[in-house]
Amino acid sequence: MSFTDQLVLWLHIGFAIFTVGPVALAISSTPRYIRRRDVPVLRYLTRITLIFTTGSLLVLVFGIVLGSLRHDYSHPWLTVAMTLFVVALVLLVLINRDQRRAIRALAPGDAAPATSTDQATGTAGDPAGATSADAGAEPAAARAGGDETGQPVAGGTTIAAHVASVERGRIAAMGGIVNLIWLAILALMVWQP
Repeated sequence: MSFTDQLVLWLHIGFAIFTVGPVALAISSTPRYIRRRDVPVLRYLTRITLIFTTGSLLVLVFGIVLGSLRHDYSHPWLTVAMTLFVVALVLLVLINRDQRRAIRALAPGDAAPATSTDQATGTAGDPAGATSADAGAEPAAARAGGDETGQPVAGGTTIAAHVASVERGRIAAMGGIVNLIWLAILALMVWQP
């Protein structure tokens, strides 16, 4: 193995350690802080998720470079690992979107400024977290018998609490899938079947 191959391998492993670990911790911690309604911590975890998801792209980049240097693309395990990694990245983008929706539901008057991702999905400035597809629909609170201020609806819960609860469940489910994907990729990298 040449020096270049070793360098790229070390960069691939280093970025895997220092990006996948923190993002896995952030997405695993998010549901707990949604349940506690701790908006400042949720904002911090959302920022960590976004930063380390973006950084984890370098794991994929260095993996592709390493595969091309070693001419390993003929191995099916490498193709499966790259495909799983792309699926994990897509799920991480969805998790980050759900984290922002939970923050908007828990602190609608104190929502974080819109990011470029919010603008791309059409959710900027919408405290209820509606997408552009349902922009013309009546507010969710009006449909459920409550109002936009979070007044109680049937069952004694508020719309904001319900939205946050739904996002908490989605984040927990997708986060578990992402963590299982990371483990599957690790197994493929170690055993190389």
